[in-house]
Amino acid sequence: MPLTLNGVVVDELPPNTRSFFQSYPHFKETSAALCSQPPKVVGPVGLLYVHQREFAVTVPHDKNVTILGADDATTCHIAVLRHSGSGAVCLAHMDASGLDEGAMNMVRRVQELSLGYQEGRLVLHLVGGFDDRRGFSEELSMGALNAFHKQPVEIDLVTACISEMNSTNRGGIHWPVVYGIGVNVKTGEIFTATFPEKGPEIPLRTARHFTGSHQILDIYDCNLGLLRIGPFNYEPLRGVDLWLQQGDDFILQHLSTSPEVEPPHFVMQVRATLKHIQEHPFPSVTIFSENRPLFYRKDESGAWIQVRY
Repeated sequence: MPLTLNGVVVDELPPNTRSFFQSYPHFKETSAALCSQPPKVVGPVGLLYVHQREFAVTVPHDKNVTILGADDATTCHIAVLRHSGSGAVCLAHMDASGLDEGAMNMVRRVQELSLGYQEGRLVLHLVGGFDDRRGFSEELSMGALNAFHKQPVEIDLVTACISEMNSTNRGGIHWPVVYGIGVNVKTGEIFTATFPEKGPEIPLRTARHFTGSHQILDIYDCNLGLLRIGPFNYEPLRGVDLWLQQGDDFILQHLSTSPEVEPPHFVMQVRATLKHIQEHPFPSVTIFSENRPLFYRKDESGAWIQVRY
């Protein structure tokens, strides 16, 4: 059962985003409305931040998490999938890796949390990418649309603020308009956002996709209120010492899909990730020695505190 667009079941998606928006021009209006929103600055209380190649799912009565969010998306896309009956909602930060499996797992987890609800439909919002000169966004936009289109259930695509619909021109350079999205867990409202607090173990979580792991990981147990990191391993990164010796511009140009439009902290975060890989070339030995995840729980201030479970 494929995507439904504007209430109509679609047999086959158009081959590219340009023809997609020509065929379904109402997405231009919803994209313009989203792009016109000033981003909210979201603090740590009630926030579950989702990093690249991760997803998280929860329900409206979650006492710990009231907002799911992700930002720093240039060519990346953020997907929000919600069941309109149960209110179970999932947010993923996607790049071009693991799309089909990621979409399947998002649908499966939302359906699991919606068992017993006779009424309701799956609703999808896709946001991200821009009119980048290398075409990474275009490839990901169509890849993400097709990944959800392949699922064995009907999914209502409500928002497609992707690629050229999320693009603006400044001084001859195309930039994304929306870099981040939050979703209100209780209402399902999506909004543009930025997140100064991005949760625990950022270099470790970034190192996983930096070293070639393609899976989009489920990071949250909403029944227990626990953020779950790992266990996972990655290959040692050859030449990490040499990378760390390079200047900021070299790192920006060679380790970004969109070097002209990255946020200011991009290189600092990459250096922290490279340093982590240098210090922990075998995380299965030094971090996940018992083959157990790292677990974190929210405290009243919104900080994630490591716990044993």
